[in-house]
Order: sequence, then structure tokens, then C-alpha cells
Amino acid sequence: MFVAESPALRPRLALAVPKHGHKIVERNRLKRRLREAARQELLPPCLDRGIALDVLIRARPEAYEAEFDKLRQEIIHLAEELCSPGSS
Repeated sequence: MFVAESPALRPRLALAVPKHGHKIVERNRLKRRLREAARQELLPPCLDRGIALDVLIRARPEAYEAEFDKLRQEIIHLAEELCSPGSS
């Protein structure tokens, strides 16, 4: 994960999902899962607090085997670090 202040007035998300020896179908499924988890768990708390960040999430090889709930928990942890009241 890489984070920087956003020139936009809202948080933005980018995903980097390297091949790691997997087929395009698996890469797309992982991208959809990460995007949905971030849309539900990362962007709303940042928007609520008015935090404008650019967040780049780079998938590691083990992300391909992770269940959606595990990916979601990782995103929730990230949101707590970046967007919680004590993080500023």
C-alpha cells in the first residue's frame, strides 16, 4: 500500500494487481474483490472525515488465495489507520 495526499478534494483509490503467474480471470476477480472492499470500507470513513488521500493498493501473491472476508479485514485495518480520528 502506498498513500499520498490527493490533489483532488476526495479520496481516490488505485489498484495494482501483478500477474504473479495467474491468469487474467483470476486477476480480474481479485481486482473486483479489492475494489468492492475498498468502496465499502475505506472510502466512506475518509469521505466522512474530509480526508483527501490517494491510496494505491498493490496485491501480493498470497492475495490470490485469500477469501473475500480476509481481504475485507485488511482493508478495514487500513481504513482504521488512515481515516480514524487519531490518525491525523
